Amino acid sequence: MKEYGVIAVGTGSVMSVVEAMMEEDPRLKVAVIDKDEPGGICLTRGCIPSKILLYPAELVQTIQRARSFGLDVELRSVDFAKVMERMHALIHKDIDQIRQGLSHSENIDYFHAPAEFTAPYTMRVDGTDIHAPTILLGAGSQPIIPAIPGLAESGYLTSDTVLGLRKLPRRIAVIGGGYIAAEYGFFLSAMGAEVTILGRNPQFLPEEEPEISWVAKKHLGERMQIETNHEVLEVSRKGDEKRLRARDRATKKELTVAADEIFVATGRGPTTGLLHPERAGIRTDAAGWIVTDEFLETSQPNVWALGDATGKFPFKHKANYDAQVLYDNVVRKEKRKVDYHAVPHAVFTDPEVASVGLKEAEAVDRFGAKDVLVGFYQYQDTAKGEAMDLKDYFVKVLLQRRGLAILGAHIVGPEASVLIQEIINLMYTADRSAHPIREGMHIHPALSEVVERAFLNLMPPEHYHHTMEHALGTAAG
Repeated sequence: MKEYGVIAVGTGSVMSVVEAMMEEDPRLKVAVIDKDEPGGICLTRGCIPSKILLYPAELVQTIQRARSFGLDVELRSVDFAKVMERMHALIHKDIDQIRQGLSHSENIDYFHAPAEFTAPYTMRVDGTDIHAPTILLGAGSQPIIPAIPGLAESGYLTSDTVLGLRKLPRRIAVIGGGYIAAEYGFFLSAMGAEVTILGRNPQFLPEEEPEISWVAKKHLGERMQIETNHEVLEVSRKGDEKRLRARDRATKKELTVAADEIFVATGRGPTTGLLHPERAGIRTDAAGWIVTDEFLETSQPNVWALGDATGKFPFKHKANYDAQVLYDNVVRKEKRKVDYHAVPHAVFTDPEVASVGLKEAEAVDRFGAKDVLVGFYQYQDTAKGEAMDLKDYFVKVLLQRRGLAILGAHIVGPEASVLIQEIINLMYTADRSAHPIREGMHIHPALSEVVERAFLNLMPPEHYHHTMEHALGTAAG
């Protein structure tokens, strides 16, 4: 049995806590375990490589729109292999740097292997039993693979394996209609593939406001086929061709999609089936996510979990926030609670989507319709939006009538992930007041004016729905 001061599972955001603990106690002996490449999901197969790939997709979209502005530009070809090679070169530079740091630290034993609990505070990794009084679980998540007959036999890609592509498949069927499906569907279609998205939920991007999803689907649907409310019943393969048989859950009408490759994007699940936390007295929920209290401590004292491992808000920035909370609780010995009232996210497609806080139905349910105001403004009604020839895109904000506290915000359109940050920052102030946006100067003409004007154009929810349906068409309502 090898003794350590700390065991850390994962090499993503959890490492900032480990580094802080080692600065506090230079003699601290640490075991760092990661069965995958070091750096965490975000760096190795998540948000960073996917965004590196999405930027060329954005450029393709820009070039294709250039003619409408009087620019005679031709996109001669897309070198898919080179796009992928650039991504790998960028991420592996960072991965190799992290690996070198872990392998050459005097006080860190780095285990590049799976691990499992064998008893409280005790794990087995690479044939070695290790023990520590403090354990940090940043174990991440893994793709969920639906039980579809014939899928395994036919073969498929996931967000963990799609980065291995070197040749672009001509036809790709995507199972799933959420963030990952949308982003990779956009990327692969921009590269030149024929993409069909088969989403089980009646709404594309089901976590978004319905009208946001409607606009995203409308514009993304111009370059790919998006089928919602479809259950994939079975997959078959004949030679190099794969066939997916799907059924509309409402009409029961069946659809067959032929593809050269299948991409499964049906969400991510816990890794606790590998870790076996139950052997260590660490409680999990019905889905298998690690349960923590409001301080991120598990049911076993001094065993902490953060990021994807808890099943709440699977975003890198949230994992980084969790690491800050753990720093206060584990290193500084404070009692800091997590506060997830304003966890933002973005979908990096064209159009971009960004959201934070409550959706309209949640706000009305919590505060009542009479105490909720909705702000709405379209990009096209600003000078910059008109210059960019933007259609349909808008900002929606939710405020509490008393005091104009910001409850949530939802944006679909260019730079949504940037524009929403002005709102996010105010949601972390004491009163969460919208007054600084309403009273502050906004550069003219700039896209940020669409945020300002949404906060100046406030109305009751029922009035908003009439305004929105008139602006976007009744189908959006």
